[in-house]
Amino acid sequence: MNKKKLIWQIPFLFLLIVGTIVILKKQPPFRTNEGMIFGTIYKITYQHNDDLHSDIKEAMMRVDQSLSPYNPNSIITRINHNVDTLLNEDFMHVFNLAQQISAETEGAFDITVAPLVNAWGFGFKHSIDIEPNVIDSISQFVGYRKIKIENGKVVKEDERIMLDCSAIAKGYGVDMVARLLDQKGVKNYMVDIGGEVVVKGKNSRMKTWRIGINKPIEDSLSVNQELQTILEVSEVGMATSGNYRKFYYKDGKRYAHTIDPRLGMPVQHSILSATVIAQDCTTADAYATAFMVMGLDKAKAFCEKHPELNAYFICDGEGDNYEIFYTPDMEKFMVKR
Repeated sequence: MNKKKLIWQIPFLFLLIVGTIVILKKQPPFRTNEGMIFGTIYKITYQHNDDLHSDIKEAMMRVDQSLSPYNPNSIITRINHNVDTLLNEDFMHVFNLAQQISAETEGAFDITVAPLVNAWGFGFKHSIDIEPNVIDSISQFVGYRKIKIENGKVVKEDERIMLDCSAIAKGYGVDMVARLLDQKGVKNYMVDIGGEVVVKGKNSRMKTWRIGINKPIEDSLSVNQELQTILEVSEVGMATSGNYRKFYYKDGKRYAHTIDPRLGMPVQHSILSATVIAQDCTTADAYATAFMVMGLDKAKAFCEKHPELNAYFICDGEGDNYEIFYTPDMEKFMVKR
């Protein structure tokens, strides 16, 4: 009796398998678009019938034309040159969020840090010889309270104030591409611009996206991609800030690219990298930088007051070892290995 039932079930099982294959074949293909933007590499993987690369590049160029200090015609460049400039929606959104995060972090994050970043040799202008009196002089026109928006324009207290949105613009670029893909009806995608990421849905194997956090190995050429941990994420923005790739040595001393806007000096904290997961990548990008400036104790205390943020810190340890700290909810993203 059982054998007879099995014989009758085989055709239905065969039809089920064939039907499943047909349905899967009708699914849109996964596509990957790659290139350079904002001085870094982007890689966008998404499931859609059409190649959306031209639309994606257009979305990224909108951000470049608003926020790139390397673009001679961008809004931020004109502001830095004190050219009377009307702001667009993209610039105002990033500016207002930056000001909010600056206030919340007591100036640890500050887009007016540009003159100091340039002076230390990490910005869009050539560095100068740094002396304490030079730092004091430059610091007089650094500070988020010295700028505001009035009647659609940036108003400065001092014309020497310059803006640098590099610690938030990539994240905004990621969010802009993600928004475009949402508008196109894309359900599964990963947007990665220079390591700042937004993911949604599933990957091409219909599994949750996995994003690695690199070990903070001194590697100015970004050749070493050894992973410290892997996160399984979806529907979030993620950004990492670190001091292990952009640095230089002068007179035997190491200078990292993260500058404390309040002190005018490169940070000397134990944090080597800070990874933040937030609702959007713009927010994650800014807080990752702020935590690098704040140092571990203050960053941990800040996260306790802001449970909507998840953070993973890699710090100096004894010998060649690292010390790892992460917020309680971060553990749910971590892949057990």
